[in-house]
Formats: sequence, C-alpha cells, structure tokens
Amino acid sequence: MNSTQLIDRIFAPRRKQIERYSAHAEEIQNKVLKKLISAASDTEWGKKYNFNAINGYSGFQKLPIQTYEDVKDYVDRMRHGEKNVLWHGAVKWYAKSSGTTNDKSKFIPVSPDGLKNIHYRGGIDAVALYLGENPKSSFFSGKGLILGGSHSPNYNVKDSLVGDLSAILIQNVNPLVNMIRVPSKEIALLSEFEEKVEKIASSTIHKNITNISGVPSWMLAVIKKILEKTGASTLDEVWPNLEVFFHGGVCFTPYREQYKSLIASPKMHYMETYNASEGFFGLQSSLSDPAMLLMIDYDVFYEFIPLDEFENENPSIVPLWDVEVGKNYAMVISTSCGLWRYIIGDTVKFTQKNPYKFVITGRTKHFINAFGEELMVDNAEKGLQIACRETGAQVLEYSAAPVFMDSNAKCRHQWLIEFSKMPDSVEHFRHVLDKALQSINSDYEAKRHKDITLQELEIITARPNLFHDWLKQKGKLGGQHKVPRLSNNREHIESMLKLNE
Repeated sequence: MNSTQLIDRIFAPRRKQIERYSAHAEEIQNKVLKKLISAASDTEWGKKYNFNAINGYSGFQKLPIQTYEDVKDYVDRMRHGEKNVLWHGAVKWYAKSSGTTNDKSKFIPVSPDGLKNIHYRGGIDAVALYLGENPKSSFFSGKGLILGGSHSPNYNVKDSLVGDLSAILIQNVNPLVNMIRVPSKEIALLSEFEEKVEKIASSTIHKNITNISGVPSWMLAVIKKILEKTGASTLDEVWPNLEVFFHGGVCFTPYREQYKSLIASPKMHYMETYNASEGFFGLQSSLSDPAMLLMIDYDVFYEFIPLDEFENENPSIVPLWDVEVGKNYAMVISTSCGLWRYIIGDTVKFTQKNPYKFVITGRTKHFINAFGEELMVDNAEKGLQIACRETGAQVLEYSAAPVFMDSNAKCRHQWLIEFSKMPDSVEHFRHVLDKALQSINSDYEAKRHKDITLQELEIITARPNLFHDWLKQKGKLGGQHKVPRLSNNREHIESMLKLNE
C-alpha cells in the first residue's frame, strides 16, 4: 500500500458525507440557510431585514435580489474597516474581479468563515473526489504546483488586502499544505507574471510534481517555459509522475487538445472545478462525466432564476429542490462572505438530480471569457464609444469572438465591424479600442499584459449590410432579434465572415 492509499483513509469519510447529497439535498440546503441567517442576525444587513424573524425559506425568499451595484457601498465601508455590516466581525480580504457597469473592478468580501467553509473545503473535496475516482493514484508521493495571482494593500486598513482569489487562498493556506505545495509563497504571489513564470519553472523543474492546479491559459505559459528550459518535448518527460490537472476559471475546451499534445502520459487526468471569487460551487466528481457536482453543504445557499425570465421585472426564483433538468438558470447565492441573494452572473444547466450535477452554460449577458478576460457587452460599448470619439468613426453594427490559441500560443479577440462612417485609420481605431478596453476591464488588462495571454485585438471591416443580410439569412429580421455582440465561441462570427467574403 503506497502513501497515498494510506492518506486516502482520511478522505473516505468525507466521500460518505457527499453520498448524502443524493437523497437529502433539500434537508442539507435548509440547514445551510438556517446557519447563515443565524450567524448574520446581528449584522447591519441582518437587522435591516429582520433575520431573527425569518423562519425557513418561505421567509427568506421575501428578501430582495442583489447585484454588486446594490451592495458595493456596503462593501466599500467594510473595506474601510467597518465591522458587522454584511457578515459578522471584520472582513479583511477582498477578491478582485472584473467590474460592473460603473466600475473597473468588483471587490468580493472573503471572510474567515468563507475561506474555511467554502473555498478551502472545495480544495479538500477536489482531492477526496479525485482519489475516489483513481484508487491507484500516487498523488501524495510528490508535490502539487498551484498557480496563483497576487495581492496588494487595501486602502490603509491594517492587514487588509485585495487581490486575486488564488492569492488570498495561498496567503492564508494551512502551513501543512505548504509542505506539499510549490512554488514558495514568495514566488507564487509575485505580481509580475513573466518573472513569476521564470521563477516557477526554474524552481520546479527538478521537483517530483504529481498534480497541477490553476487557470488553463496561465498554466500553459508555465508549461511552455518549462519545456523551453529543459528541451523536453512533453511535460511528462520532466515530471513523469504527473497525473492530474485541477482546472477552472475559463472553459477548458479550447485548451484540451493542446494539453494532450504537451502531456502525453496516458495516466493524465483532468478535473474541472468551479471556484469563483464569490465561492466554491462545483466539482467534477467523475472522470468520465464533464458535469460538475453542486457542493451543497458548504456555507452557500443556492437559488436559481430561469434564464428566459431573467430580464423580467419579477422573475421566478426557485430553490435547488425545484430546479428542472435541462433548463438554463442564472445562479443566485447567499454565503458566509456576506452575499445575500446575490446574482453572480453565471448561468448553469442541470444534467441530473439526486445528486445535482450541472454544467456552466455562460453568463447572464453576452460576453467573451475564453482566456479569463470576462469582457462584457457594457465594456465593449464603452470601448467603442471612446474609439469612435478619438477617430471620428461611427459604428453601425459589430460582433466579436475569440481566436483561440494556435500552436504558438497566440490568441486574440476578433472584431467584425460595420462602420457607417469609417475612422481616420482602422489601425488607429484598433489601437485605441484595445487600450480603452484595458482601461475599462481589469481582467482584460491583465490578460493583455505584455501580450503574454492575449495579443492586441484584430478588426475586420464588414461590407455594407452584412449584419442585415446575416439576420435575414437566419430568419431573424425585425422584432426582438439582435446581432450577437460578444460570443464565447466562433459559431456566429464564422458564418458572418463567410457571408462577408
């Protein structure tokens, strides 16, 4: 019996608990809700909505639905050091993510309770479920490479920081985990990505790495640097015992074939995780099923808005036990980080019940998030406005989509634009638009940094009436039909480009 099989005995009881998801989902979720309401009853939010008088879900569902715009003033007060606002005590950590209508970035509270009972539980369960799927694993015979971001001071509040969620997790991780994790905390939290990649590669080449964790696009840069330094053709030549990649943050589909070519080992496995700034929500529980298991006994209470009702003034909102398989929903969460009936912007579709398994289907609005940039339509509109103003152009219609990484890891956004008035120079318009998007969206800015993940966007000029003809071809002229502004795949833009020839 190897060391991993011995250590796995610690995880076996947890897998038994997760088995209860199948028959006791409603009971488990109601218990979570009761715990959250009780813990926050003496907060400003709890007093405002009289949490002490709430008895079960029927009372809780009378609370208003929230977006970041609704709570950002509360969050800002918390960032300045106020206690007992949305969650009890002081919250000193804030996960920075892409912004809202009026802000470049959002700052999501990450409380000590949220760290322990949401995010870290997700990490532990990822290992537990993986070992259950791969009983011959040698996971603990080596170390795990965890790729993280960086953080920075939050205002002038002592010990309070803002940054990538991954940086928050690494900063606060149990010292025992540091014994089986690389790189060092000093390297992992470096803010300069090129320097970080160089140092990660140099410090891990000779380690026995059995598992890697991170965002696929960022991890790809690390892998290519390691292969460059070693001269190896595949990563398993460097790390022969590598067996699993825990990935999340962006859709893995565009990267899957590249990873297969870079990691040739037949024993390599891939497990998707759904660990957002707002919480850890799902885990791939079966290596043969891409759907993720909804983790229902963390400090997260789930509700769902049918996507076809999302724009309604009073949409239906259902608890987990009332969802339907095969239907698209916008996810609503309440957590021990102080988010209450909060719309996170992701859309999901359940593939089964008992236990509840789902796939992420997109965002509540058109978007591009092929590389973690989370570019929203609102960002695009503001960027175009700036570019038009500076170049004298007028845009009639447009659509944009990602160009996925080629063999040289080159990728970009491709914009197809029909101008009603041409800019002074399309090249100038392109540069201005790219810079404007970076100023508007911090995630896009990060991915564009030194052209490491995203190259400068491309613009293709559409012929007159292209979009009119495309809608007509689709039988979608008039009414509520609109040109898809941003798409996370190339389905629409490819047909438009063909029509533009």
